[in-house]
This record gives sequence, structure tokens and C-alpha cells, in this order.
Amino acid sequence: ASSPRVSYLHSLPRLPRVSTSTLFLRRRYLIINSVKNSVFFFCSIRSAFVTVTMKLSDVGLDAVKTPRLVKVIAFAFISITTIFLFNHFSDSFSYPSLISSPEAVQTNATTVSAVSPSPPPRPHLKISPPPLPPTVVRTGIIDENGAMSDTFEIGGFDPGAVDEIKTGNSSSSSEATGDSKVEFRIEKFSVCDKRKTDHIPCLDNEEEIKRLNSTDRGENYERHCPKERLGCLIPPPDGYKKPIPWPQSRDKIWFNNVPHTRLVEDKGGQNWIRQEKDKFVFPGGGTQFIHGADQYLDQISQMVPGITFGVRTRVALDIGCGVASFGAFLMQRNTTTLSVAPKDVHENQIQFALERGVPAMVAVFATRRLLYPSQAFEMIHCSRCRINWTRDDGILLLEANRMLRAGGYFVWAAQPVYKHEDNLQEQWKEMVDLTNRICWELIKKEGYIAVWRKPLNNSCYLNREAGVKPPLCRPDDDPDDVWYVDMKPCITRLPENGAGANVSTWPARLHDPPERLQSIQMDAYISRKEIMKAESRFWFETVESYVRVFRWNEFKLRNVLDMKAGFGGFAAALNDLGLDCWVMNVVPTSGFNTLPVIYDRGLVGTMHDWCEPFDTYPRTYDLIHAAFLLSNEKKRCNITNIMVEMDRMLRPGGRVYIRDSLSLMDQLQKIATAIGWRAGVHDTGEGPHASVRILICDKGI
Repeated sequence: ASSPRVSYLHSLPRLPRVSTSTLFLRRRYLIINSVKNSVFFFCSIRSAFVTVTMKLSDVGLDAVKTPRLVKVIAFAFISITTIFLFNHFSDSFSYPSLISSPEAVQTNATTVSAVSPSPPPRPHLKISPPPLPPTVVRTGIIDENGAMSDTFEIGGFDPGAVDEIKTGNSSSSSEATGDSKVEFRIEKFSVCDKRKTDHIPCLDNEEEIKRLNSTDRGENYERHCPKERLGCLIPPPDGYKKPIPWPQSRDKIWFNNVPHTRLVEDKGGQNWIRQEKDKFVFPGGGTQFIHGADQYLDQISQMVPGITFGVRTRVALDIGCGVASFGAFLMQRNTTTLSVAPKDVHENQIQFALERGVPAMVAVFATRRLLYPSQAFEMIHCSRCRINWTRDDGILLLEANRMLRAGGYFVWAAQPVYKHEDNLQEQWKEMVDLTNRICWELIKKEGYIAVWRKPLNNSCYLNREAGVKPPLCRPDDDPDDVWYVDMKPCITRLPENGAGANVSTWPARLHDPPERLQSIQMDAYISRKEIMKAESRFWFETVESYVRVFRWNEFKLRNVLDMKAGFGGFAAALNDLGLDCWVMNVVPTSGFNTLPVIYDRGLVGTMHDWCEPFDTYPRTYDLIHAAFLLSNEKKRCNITNIMVEMDRMLRPGGRVYIRDSLSLMDQLQKIATAIGWRAGVHDTGEGPHASVRILICDKGI
């Protein structure tokens, strides 16, 4: 049983916890009382000391008046007073007991209230402000006011990490998903049969071609993609060597890299091509210019002084190009020529052009629009290109008219121009009649060359007599819609504001935002010019760091593919930095169609859906660049198929730069390793904590 004292303590009511303000007031009251008592005690002792001294004097005790005695007595009283004060203050600073009677708590509270009716103000503490955060260098394209800016920093690369890329050190082999990790595994790809050395999947689909109802208009040379994608790697031909670099490759290439002699046998007498030991040699001639492309270009310049190669005429299209000597020699006149031809009986002519380092692509005038925008080329050239321009009410020439820039030139070198045989003269008359009806002006006819000029606006079309064919296209027709779109037997309308015809001359047009920038169907409107300038600035800084850190000057780049070109900023940066290469700027069908802007800047490109193979030969490009492509296309396509297609287009010894999301890098690196590339992941200039990485891959020879 518990004692009576313990029972009493348990019976007491539980008091609330004393607050901090109450303790402060109680402490202040105790200190004041202690000081009062100490002063009163000290005064009492002093009064008693004086009284005792006076009485001793009265009785005649002079001894007590000596200075020494007075000092001793004073010291004693001071010591006693000090001890008293010390003990008293020690007691006053002790905290009250947590358990006390209700009466005592109430009495103390009343007393404190009488002494200090209101709580004192809190003491003012002087707190110094925290230090300023370190200055952060802006790396975006938005300034501090939230506006677009073309002056910004993108950071740089760590040169010490370059060796890690070259050795192909891989990152983590798993992808984090929540709290678990999902492994991505892929088997190493096998090598295709040797018969597929020059395989172009969408142009060599023999099973689909056999099902065509007709091939009269060249349908068999158009795209017919297989349902199943290529699941193996295209092998190079036996004896393949690293390509001869530009500009030497303009005149000679290795025989074993394109081991086909059909063109030598058929066109050797026309000064196209000849074989010398282990090389093919290109004298620079063509069917209509056997004395060389340079002399031929001089003749065109004299006939039409306004053509001004490299200034007004920056981008040209060469149809039925042969081995592309016309475009190869226009390069030295600062004009980029896209050479096109079908994969027909002379099936390797585009392959020869690409091996030489000339911009080229497999394309055909058949039933569908070519994959280039309206008003793309300042000049279109056809020298014995074997196209019947007047068939089907001139639908093929109308397609050329769609792609020809307002005020541009159509150069035709063919037998009907200069031969007087009846059937050829009839063809000439049909050509003249058709060009008159589409308002082309015959500028000059000299020797075997005829040159027409396209009008600058629609006035001629609108002033034609009623019922004249071909008619103008409907106002709602989009002349830049080209992906699997049939040719239309109508004249493409020119923009009323003159867009396309009013581009700057080269090289200013490379950075002058064109008028057609405002017609692109995209989210922004007012800020489009700033977006284009910012993109150009970003890619200039980025490519400059690539050149400096990864020593691109040592790679001898020539043929470059940009798989998601945007406004062409990557290609513009390569030009500004003086790299002697050309870029095929691809605009994916899944995004905004910026292809007209790319051509207005003086660059070349095409439209493509990366869920399907590309229309080029294997071993086309020295460098393939893909920025934020795969993270976007993975929603629609199998990115493994895209990377296998990249391998088909990439030359042995070539490189791939993939700039994309960090979350995708592990998967991409494993696919690259399965393909046989040497791959490494590297930080961007934004630093190791950014959400973007660069996968750099080398394809061995």
C-alpha cells in the first residue's frame, strides 16, 4: 500500500505547464526584490558601524580610530556583504518547482501583476542577412525579362572527358523505373547477305513492284516500302577502303567502293567516267558538255548574266544528273546543287555522286510530288535527262514549276533545242507552247541550250484567257505538302506578299529570317524570327565546341545528315565555322514543316518519315546528327529500326552524334553496341545534372 504522503501527492490537481513569459516575469520580480534587500542590508550594516565608532570615541578609546583598524573592519563588512549577495542571487535564479499548490500559484501571479501589469517587449536581436547566392551564368535562350534572346551561353565540354568517349566506356546498363530497375537487352545484329550491298529498302521491294497495275509513268521507281524492316546490317563490298577526301574525291574515287562498270561501258565515250587501275576517274564531262562542266557553266553565265552563280543562284536542282559533274563543278562557284536521278538502268549514278562528295538523292519524276518544297531552287537543270516534259498536259513540268523559285531559271539542254528533225522540232514546239501557257519567258536559246524564266507573281496567270490550261491550283492547295502526295495538273500559286521571291542574296540569306518563316504552321508567331536566331546561335556555340573538343577538323567531313534539322541551324553553323561539307537537312513528317525556310536560307533538305527507310544508298554519310529525334519518334516507331537504318546510311569510319534525353541513353547505347558501333555517353555543356546527354558512336572500317 502506498504511504499517506504519496497518496496526498497523487490527489493534488495537475497544474498546467508554466509558460515562458510567466517565468520571465517571475525571474524579474525576484531580481528586483533581491537588489532591494541587499541595499537595505548594506545600509543597515553601515549605520551600525558608524554608531559603534561614535560610542567608542565617547568613552575615550582612541585606539579604535587608527587607520589600520578602520580598514580591517571595512574589509570584513564588505566580505560579509559580498557573500550574502552571492547566495541570495543564486537562490533567486533557481526555477520554481513544477508541482505547487494552487494557492501559491495564484498568489504569485497576483503579485507579479501588481509589480508589472504588462509583459515587457521582446529584446530586439540584430540578425545579419544571409550571404548572397553565387552568381549563376545563364545558359538558356530566355533573358531575365522572359523574352527571347540570341545572346546566351551554352557552356562547354570538359576536354578531359574526351578520352572516355573514344574508349567507349558505357553508362549504367539498366533503366530506373520507380523503385525497380528494368534491364534492356538486345542481341547483336547479324550481317545481311552480300547481295544486299547496295540495297535501298523502299526502292528494291521487288514483291511490291510486281503487284503494280502499271509502270508506264515510272511507278516502279517510286517508293514501295516493305512491311518488315531490315533486321540485319548491310555489308560493304569486298576491298572497301576509307573514301578519298574532298576535294580530291571530285575527280577520283576507289573502284572497290562502287565496283560497277556499267556506266564506264555506256558513257565512257562521253567523258563521264573511266577506270584507271584501282580508281574511277571523272574528267568532268557529260552527254551535252563533253568538253567539261566548267566550260558549260561559263556558257550559261554568258547567256544569262542575271543568273549570278553563288550570289543570286545559290541552290540548284540537277535532274538526271549522271555522275553529278554538273553539281560537282558548281560547288567551286559557291552554288549547292542537289543531284537527283532514279535507280534505273544506270542504277549506280547517284551512288557515284555520293562517293564523290556531291549532294545527291535518289528521286524520280513519275506520279508523286518530289520531296522538296515549293520555290526551293533558283535554277533547275535538265541535260538529256530523258523526261518527256509535255506528257499528261505537262504535269511533270508543272511539278518542276512548283519547285522553281519565282524569278528562277529552267535550263534545258536537249536534242529538240538544236536538232531539226521533224519529230524533234515537234517536241520543241510543244515545249514552247506549254511554257507560254504557264507564263515562262524564253530568255535565250543558244546552241543546244534553252533558258526560261519563271514570273515573279501571279499577274500573268490571272490575265490569261478564260479556259486556258493548265489552270491555277485551288487556293487551299498546300504546295509544300509533299509526303506521298500525287502531282497535280495545275499551276502553283505564288504568295501574294512575294514570299519566296524576295530572299536575300548569298551569304546574307543564311542568317536573314525569310518571309516564309511566318507561314510555317507552328505554335509561335511573333517570336519566330527570334526563335530562328536563337537556334542558329545555339548550334553555332554547340558545333564550335564539337570542333574544338572532338577535333572535327581532323575527320575530313564531307557528307553530313541532320535527321531533325529544324530551321537548319546545325548546317548553318558548319558553314559559318568553315567546314568544307554539305548537309542533307531532313524535316520529319511528325513535326512542323520548316523545309521552305531551310531552302530560303540557301541550304538543301528533304521531307521524311523516319518510321520508313530513307531514299539513299548504303554508305552515304560521314556524319549523322540526330538531336531530340529518337525521344520524339519512339512514340510512333521502333527506334531500333531507326538506328539500324542509320547504320545502313553511315560510311565505315563514320560517326553518329545523338543528342537526346538522359532516360533514353542506356537503351540507345545498348542498341549501338549491338550494331557494332563503339559508343560512349557524354555530358552536354549544361553539366552532369542536366536531363540531356550526347551519345557519340564510331563505326569501324
